[in-house]
Amino acid sequence: MCPVDEDRSKGGFAQLGQEGEKKVTLAAYGVTDMRGQMYRAKRLMPEPEVQEFLRTHKVAHVGTVDAQGWPYVIPLVYIYEGGDILYLHTGDHQGHFLTNIQHNPRICVEVGEMGPVHRGKPYACNSALVYTSVIVFGGVRIVDERDRKTWFFDRLMAKYGEAGWTFEPGYPQLNRIIVYEQKSHRKAQCGSVPLTEGVEWLLT
Repeated sequence: MCPVDEDRSKGGFAQLGQEGEKKVTLAAYGVTDMRGQMYRAKRLMPEPEVQEFLRTHKVAHVGTVDAQGWPYVIPLVYIYEGGDILYLHTGDHQGHFLTNIQHNPRICVEVGEMGPVHRGKPYACNSALVYTSVIVFGGVRIVDERDRKTWFFDRLMAKYGEAGWTFEPGYPQLNRIIVYEQKSHRKAQCGSVPLTEGVEWLLT
């Protein structure tokens, strides 16, 4: 955990880039792996809030990297019920996502929520965009077990469907869907913070 937590009372979009201001970096504290490291400890969400945030939100932005090093981010629905496992799914086509994780199974999942913009004074660049987000780093595997895929879609319909919907039993097209299981290695989380304040937290 990074100890940097100095007061920057000016705030806003420009708070980390004031002319003549000495910038403090995580590298100055010997941090070489940025995943899961935090800049401002006071902005952390407690773990129960992190889990509730992941359980209740609807869209995850998932980042992968292709063989040429190009990043690829896609919005996906997901299921999270606690602990360090999160589930995603796509169709069974050989698209960017599947191709990328076959090359490199490490992914980054972001779930976020934008808040209000607070007016700053005396300049516009002293304003602040408030947001909340959780970022999960970890490897992913394809779920082959039919029982687990059935479990996933039961949870998916419970989360995203409507209470009055009814269906014939079973999932006869389950083989046309790919379910992915991500095991969290590190999480980065932040409470409501101005846009320029990046915050991360080490899970392990």
